[in-house]
Amino acid sequence: MKSPGLRAYAIGYLIFLYAPIFLLPLFALNDSRVIAFPLSGFTTRWFTEMWADAQLFRALKNSLVISCSTAVIATVLGIFAARATTRFRFPAKGGLLGLVMLPLVLPEMIVAMSLLLVLLAVGFKLSVVTIILGHVLICTPFAVAILSSAFQSLDRSLEEAAYDLGETPLSTFRLIILPLVMPGIISSLLICFTISFDEFIIAYFLGGTETALSVYIYGQFRFPAKVPAMLALGTILVLVSIVLLSIAEYFRRRGIARTGGKDTGGFL
Repeated sequence: MKSPGLRAYAIGYLIFLYAPIFLLPLFALNDSRVIAFPLSGFTTRWFTEMWADAQLFRALKNSLVISCSTAVIATVLGIFAARATTRFRFPAKGGLLGLVMLPLVLPEMIVAMSLLLVLLAVGFKLSVVTIILGHVLICTPFAVAILSSAFQSLDRSLEEAAYDLGETPLSTFRLIILPLVMPGIISSLLICFTISFDEFIIAYFLGGTETALSVYIYGQFRFPAKVPAMLALGTILVLVSIVLLSIAEYFRRRGIARTGGKDTGGFL
């Protein structure tokens, strides 16, 4: 039975959620530094101004290094954790998996402050490396969740057949298992990259003198003259994020289809 109230709530929720995203390119193409209606006209000069900002590209370089490193490390750790929890039984498996997934429910502010105190206590210099460590901590649970689904959908008889034909556990994992879960691995890489690239709190606390792109954007909003160029940058980042998440969802569904599993939901 359809409920008019529920439909109105859903429509209102979607408008509240996505209206700011639609307004972002609208003001990025507006020929005025004042972010307000009515619009002054059409222009692309904010994109040109953004492109000429050397500090922005230094921050972008830092973010790309951080995001790529985070995606690779978190996905490798996710492969090990997902393989262990879906294939083997061992004491306290549920508790250990809960500890791995704990950053999903902890406030990022608490995680960032805790990491900052620990790193300063051991004399670790704040840099891009410390941001990577923090991002790996929060991205690994996402990698584990994605890859656990990929490993659970594997047909174990394929692995047993490889053993019967003389393959070693290592060669079986490399030649049989990894190709089958590769869509899940690609999906994990893309999701972790996107999360790390967009993350602000940990990058702000742990960056020191090394500025990530999210922190740079936050700093530029203190200067009204810089806001239109940041809106142009935000428009590009939204488009890139949508493309990456769409590719990740495609590979996730492709992996489920290849293994004959049932799709129980996804990112999109």
